[in-house]
Amino acid sequence: MVKLNKIYTRTGDDGTTGLVDGSRSPKHAARIEAIGAVDEANSALGLAICALDAGHDGVADLRRVQNDLFDLGADLATPKGALDGEGFEPGEMVLRIVDGQVDWIERAIDTANEDLEPLTSFILPGGSEAAARLHVARASVRKAERAMTALAELEPVNPAALHYINRLSDLLFVLARAANDGGKADITWTPGANR
Repeated sequence: MVKLNKIYTRTGDDGTTGLVDGSRSPKHAARIEAIGAVDEANSALGLAICALDAGHDGVADLRRVQNDLFDLGADLATPKGALDGEGFEPGEMVLRIVDGQVDWIERAIDTANEDLEPLTSFILPGGSEAAARLHVARASVRKAERAMTALAELEPVNPAALHYINRLSDLLFVLARAANDGGKADITWTPGANR
């Protein structure tokens, strides 16, 4: 259990932030950009959850995803080899995204997609408020994925973490369609409609 008694520490006043291994990184570094983008995506997801009924089937899954996104932030805050030897294995002091989390997301996508109307066109973000918020969260997840792949060009990133963030945007896409009456209320793209 994490216990935070003091919210400000003043340790970041010099423009750096602490990583899990105790090292410090500039707040504008690619690793911190990726961690921040994951945090933004998690916040957008929290807003989307507010638009769903408390008893909605997807709320429990989305809360699970929010917890996974905290795991992802911890994973990104732990450089490869800093505390866990050579690879990206989780340990007593190291939290990593694992293949089981990716597998769960894939099953959740398949389950949510089963009852959707077939896609016949690209769809515009919107429809119901819940769907629109899920699309905003999806776009935020894509931003986090771009930040993570930018980091991966500079430093090693856990492959399972990259797989997870890629699948998550797919999950949010199908959940947004589900929030639009199973896709019946999706707004389809009309190419060149305003020429």
